[in-house]
Amino acid sequence: MSDLARVELPNGIALDVWDSGPRDAPALIFLHGFPENHRTWRYQVEHLNTRFRCIAPDQRGYGDSSRPEGAEHYEAQALVGDVFGLAQALGVERFTVIGHDWGGALAWGVAAFGQASGVVERAVIANAPHPAVFQRLLFEDMSQREASQYMRAFRDPANDALVREHGLAPLLMKAVDWTGKVENDPAEQKLLIEQWADPDRAFAMLNWYRASGIAVPPMQEPVGLPPSYAEPAFPKIAIPTLVVWGMGDEALLPANVDRLGDWVEDLTVERVEGAGHFIPWEAPDKVNAALDGFLKA
Repeated sequence: MSDLARVELPNGIALDVWDSGPRDAPALIFLHGFPENHRTWRYQVEHLNTRFRCIAPDQRGYGDSSRPEGAEHYEAQALVGDVFGLAQALGVERFTVIGHDWGGALAWGVAAFGQASGVVERAVIANAPHPAVFQRLLFEDMSQREASQYMRAFRDPANDALVREHGLAPLLMKAVDWTGKVENDPAEQKLLIEQWADPDRAFAMLNWYRASGIAVPPMQEPVGLPPSYAEPAFPKIAIPTLVVWGMGDEALLPANVDRLGDWVEDLTVERVEGAGHFIPWEAPDKVNAALDGFLKA
């Protein structure tokens, strides 16, 4: 398993961080998603850390990193701030951001707001929807809306008693159909199950969903944009951006890739057939090959 160092951020949050590779090499900051931890990126870090400084935190609410109480502490602005604070605390002046799932959703924001200063040089997104594209799909595409109903369960306080008594695992089983999913490495899964068992940590992880401004309509709501809808004030991304997408993802459908050109100027898309949502460890060789080509360019 990876060795973690405790890093105190300027905002008072402390993150456990896997920081490997030459300190003077170009920096890559890896952001994991729900319901995992920094080990999401184990194959990529081990592949790249002879050539790059690879920085993979357990994000706010995960592992033993800080987990303040209350969903208001998990709003996007605070989470994006953690990434820039981490770079500052480690003396990293410029970096490439790499994110999967919620870490990828965060990476879209880190890229959008860090590109102008040159702090963020490139972005890599793995199976994580652009917030503007995703929100439109939830209104207009009933298949994506149906696939995202688990988010409503994660936000529903009616499930809090279950989480408080048993941790995250029963809610995961209740809200998501795991039939036919690729199984994680047993040692990695054992660590995740141990982490999910802590109710305080489970609620912190769920707060990423509960603090999000993304609206997930119920299935009975009519299809189409509501009259009040307005495109978000989200900057277009001009830095080189690689999107790697497991086409078998049943939660985040391939339609999420189709409109990315509206929001990203310098876009490369690698569609990986036969891989599902957890592509960093489901198809590590293909992800690593895509990273090699992109980072070399």
